Order: sequence, then structure tokens, then C-alpha cells
Amino acid sequence: MVRMNVLADALKTLYNAEKRGKRQVIIRPSSKVIVKFLQEMQQNGYIGEFEIVDDHRAQKIVVELNGRLNKCGVISPRFDVEYGELEKWVVNLLPSRQFGKILISTTYGIMTHDEARRK
Repeated sequence: MVRMNVLADALKTLYNAEKRGKRQVIIRPSSKVIVKFLQEMQQNGYIGEFEIVDDHRAQKIVVELNGRLNKCGVISPRFDVEYGELEKWVVNLLPSRQFGKILISTTYGIMTHDEARRK
């Protein structure tokens, strides 16, 4: 069966493993977008180290969980958000201003909503 949204599957796998109290999770298949999202999550302290395992197919990613992930997911379908609308999305999606991050895919790469606001 064909996977429709690899990023959504990866984030759902992370979230389910975190809810179950697992310390490690294997994400497959791998993609550049998933790796960039994991790097941003690691920089913000939501996950620990991760390692890309080459199995001569679609690669796997082994992620160390640290118990700080409450909820993660993908907004689907993808929406075009202008700079002026960014604050409205932050208010609608996050529980408070000091809590949580929204990762946004931009022409400058994948970044958090704070970084996007600065650029």
C-alpha cells in the first residue's frame, strides 16, 4: 500500500511511542523532510539523539525519546500562510505563548514559528 504522507506517519509513530512510555522508536521510511523536522525537535529539546540506519532500501531512523513530547502532528491539507496570518495560527494551535512550537516549512527551510517571525 502506498503511504500518502510520510511525515504524518513518522510524527504519529513518535507520538504513539511517547504515549506508551518507550525509550526508543524506529521510524521508516526516512526522508530529508523527516530528518530536518527531527533536527528541529532535537534543537528544541523534545527528542534526544537520533541515528539514520542504512538498510539499502528506504533507510530507518532510530530516535531516542526523552519524555518531553506531549503532542505532535501534521496539519493536513497544507495551507499557505502569510506573515500577517502567522500569529492567528499560533493562537489557534498552541495552548499558551510560552508552551510549544509550530514547525513551518518555508522557502528558507524548516524552522519554528519564532524563527519565521524574525526572518
